[in-house]
Amino acid sequence: MLNEETEVVVVGAGQAGVAMSEHLGAHGVSHIVLERHRIAERWRSERWDSLVANGPAWHDRFPGLEFYNVADDGFASKEQVADYFVAYAEKIGAPVRTGVEVTSVRKRDGRSGFRVETSEGSIDARFVVAATGPFQRPVFPPIVPDGAVPVQLHSSKYRNPEQLPDGAVLVVGAGSSGVQIADELRRSGRRVFLSVGPHDRPPRQYRGRDFCWWLGVLGRWDAETPPQGAEHVTIAVSGARGGHTVDFRALVAEGIELVGMTAAYDDGVLRFASDLAANIALGDEKYLELLRAADAYIERNGLDLPEEPEAHVLGPDPKCMTDPRLELDLAEAGVTSIVWATGFATDYSWLEVDTFDEHGRPVQRRGVSREPGVYFLGLPWLSRRGSSFIWGVWHDARYVADHIATQRGYLAYGSTDRAGAVPATQNI
Repeated sequence: MLNEETEVVVVGAGQAGVAMSEHLGAHGVSHIVLERHRIAERWRSERWDSLVANGPAWHDRFPGLEFYNVADDGFASKEQVADYFVAYAEKIGAPVRTGVEVTSVRKRDGRSGFRVETSEGSIDARFVVAATGPFQRPVFPPIVPDGAVPVQLHSSKYRNPEQLPDGAVLVVGAGSSGVQIADELRRSGRRVFLSVGPHDRPPRQYRGRDFCWWLGVLGRWDAETPPQGAEHVTIAVSGARGGHTVDFRALVAEGIELVGMTAAYDDGVLRFASDLAANIALGDEKYLELLRAADAYIERNGLDLPEEPEAHVLGPDPKCMTDPRLELDLAEAGVTSIVWATGFATDYSWLEVDTFDEHGRPVQRRGVSREPGVYFLGLPWLSRRGSSFIWGVWHDARYVADHIATQRGYLAYGSTDRAGAVPATQNI
């Protein structure tokens, strides 16, 4: 069994862990990145087969490497994304150890730093970075009892239509995952019901520019605080089939029946809230507001971009919106599967330090936790709106690495170890 020391242990080798390693390496800080599976494993084994990135390749990447064999405006497949992070780790010489699970992290008694217990032994570290991200524990409400339908599974376990038994499918959740899975199932010939909750619905493209570009030039990626109540609102956007704007009315025209939020189950009947029209109207307003902001930006800056008046036309509301279904007899409708695209929760049970609130959420600011020496990376809104995106986590990692280098300098003061004795200047 190992028993060693290093300055920093980074837990997780997804996009956050690889970015962290690059910036620590640039500071000359010794570190180890521990990953219980493979690099970027969740992209490979916890996503459906046809998944592609939701941002174009020119945008959703790190600055130091472009995607191989993906057009700038194209959308990388999940395997290409995973391969990208493997290649990036190799490029920067990241000290990643795969197949090593971290079982606990505790403060060391009577001295600074932490004892990191792993499946291969213990490591003593001065700093620990939790780079496991937000997708740790699939969550879905216990509404429908086991056995009510042949199959219930979370979207992280869904792979393709052939995986499910014959019959209709209810998809719960109208973010990117739910919409894309529902669309794929419908195209495979299934009858599909889609349960729609509150969501943000940006245009995929508008006036010749991707929505990622618009959020950039409008300064919205840099928003530091989410709008009230929007911390966990899903984003309905798709890179599937070359990328397209999610249009719920078009989904209805293609044969998907929309219902409100899934509320309750009783004796084979599923009940839905009467909020479908309101949820779609809220998404429509966010969509139209971004179009108006883009138009104003074009006019203000004298840009020559083609007008797109048809993008502002939403079309009539279908019957399922004006007269929504509030109940669904699952057997009568032939529903044999329910896919819960209802998100994830974090799991920091292995991190046994005092930096969590009463709900188990990290107490941190820009990744710097309440517990000195412990850092978080890869969480939504860690520093701004873009924090959970590939390019955003790279910039957050730079800030965290700068903070570690500064603290390392203070801790080295007066010791014989003069490496990093002068505090580094942080990016503000």
